Amino acid sequence: MRVKICGLHPLRDVKLCIDLGVNFLGFVFYEKSPRNVDLKEIKKLKSYNKSNSKFVAVTVDPSDEFIKKIVLENFDYIQLHGSETKERVKEIKSMGLKVIKAIKIRDEKDIDNYKKYISADIILFDTPGMEKSIEFPKDLISKLPKGERYALAGSISENNIENIKNLGVTFCDLSSNLETDADIGYKDHKKIKKFIKKINELEN
Repeated sequence: MRVKICGLHPLRDVKLCIDLGVNFLGFVFYEKSPRNVDLKEIKKLKSYNKSNSKFVAVTVDPSDEFIKKIVLENFDYIQLHGSETKERVKEIKSMGLKVIKAIKIRDEKDIDNYKKYISADIILFDTPGMEKSIEFPKDLISKLPKGERYALAGSISENNIENIKNLGVTFCDLSSNLETDADIGYKDHKKIKKFIKKINELEN
């Protein structure tokens, strides 16, 4: 099971996630988000030995200027959560980035939207709530395409990951469920450790 943790802070969370072997570390660039990254902290990312982890810039309709100034210098992937067209995804890929394209799923007919984005490296099936923890409908999980190219987000936790794995999911994305209600926007390191421990138990 590959794991992506989103909404991390460059100064407080990265070493822990790398040490735990988290595959993808996501950093949010969206001003309305409590997880929005301070651009001044981004240069800190260069100081880490990433080992096998990948850094992901999570964006909404990013401009070329932002991609060239911030993303290309510091990240392995860009995650697109906006209204990007398939042509725009190809443009961004041509800049030299790997692309994760998020597809919002409300009902079964939305699943086929991923077919528009065949140039994306990874497709992330998400709930319409984006950062709000809305559970992905269980009856739709089994209908998603399977394989390493496809990831699932939406209220995933230590308590339901075994069931989700049993439905064929091999790549999960977490954010708010690894926080406490008292500290929205900041990851709880105990929760991260417990989740990765559970993943390792399921893999062994």
